[in-house]
Formats: sequence, C-alpha cells, structure tokens
Amino acid sequence: MLTLSTLAPAHADEKRYISDELSTWVRTGPGDQYRLLGKLNAGEEVQLVQTNNDTHYGQIRDSEGRTAWIPLSQLSAEPSLRTRVPQLEQQVKDLTAKLGNIDNSWNQRTSEMQNKVANSDSVINGLKDENQKLKNELIVAQKKVSAANVQLDDKQRTIIMQWFMYGGGVLGVGLLLGLVLPHMVPRRKKKDRWMN
Repeated sequence: MLTLSTLAPAHADEKRYISDELSTWVRTGPGDQYRLLGKLNAGEEVQLVQTNNDTHYGQIRDSEGRTAWIPLSQLSAEPSLRTRVPQLEQQVKDLTAKLGNIDNSWNQRTSEMQNKVANSDSVINGLKDENQKLKNELIVAQKKVSAANVQLDDKQRTIIMQWFMYGGGVLGVGLLLGLVLPHMVPRRKKKDRWMN
C-alpha cells in the first residue's frame, strides 16, 4: 500500500542545533523503519532542509554537506549548552572584572561630571549665541529663497510668452503659405487620353 507523506520544505535551510543529548542517531529516511546512517554529536550545527509532518522527522544537512533524517524533537533553534557555556563563562569573567574596577570608574566618572557641570554655563551661553546666529542666517536664507522664487516665476512667464509668440508666428507663416502657394504654382492641364 502506497502511503502519502506530507513534506514541507524548510525556509532557506534553517539553522538548527542537535539537542543536548550525548549523541543522536540519524537515518536514511523520515521514520524509525529506515536504516541508521550514523550519529551526530550534541550541539553540532546543522541546516534543516525539509520536514515530514506525518512522522515528525526533519531532513538535515551537516557541516560536511551530508543529508540525513532526524526526529524534529532532537533539533533546537537555540545553540546547545555545550557551545553556550564557554560564552557564558567568558561573560562571567568580563562582568567580574568590571565589578572589580567599578569603584575606580565610578570615581572617574563623578569627577568628569563635576567638571562638565562647572563648564556648563559657558557651554550654554555659547550654544545660545550659536542658536541666535543660526536663526538670523535662516531668516536671510528664507528671504533669498523668496526672491529667487519670484525671479523664477518671472522667467517662466517670459519663456511661456516667447513660446506662445513663436508658435503663433509659425502658425501664421504656415497659414499664409497655405493660402498663397496654391495661387503661385500653375496647375498642369489634364490631357485627354482619348485624343492621341
């Protein structure tokens, strides 16, 4: 009897990790009835190629490009503890070092903040002067833009009038030629074909 199974492709070879068991068996097909191909180690990174929703198996590709089938329950979207523990240990070391130096850095930051507060009056006054200068420059720039827009409108009107006059001239010359030329060119008399 032929059984139809539902295969669903994974989205662009999704990255997955073998679950945190010691090792996981992989098979030649999507089910326990298929023969074993070998083992994958815990935490190993694989690509999920497609899934079989009927058997809850997924086809994976390992780092060497080999494909096999594995139960979906033994795949994880998160890196395994085996790969995360060294990162977490390094983070703990970094945080411990930062905590050891927190007094020195806090005293240094406090001193810097006190210096900044002492100098803030002169900085604020300088910023106010700069702000007023920028406002004045903005007013001048706006006036220049308004004047340029007026000039642009005048030029556009002049160009439109020139094109209108040019078009009227061409139309007038064409009309004149259309009326005069037929009277200037003599018409040829039609010969009677029967009188030869």
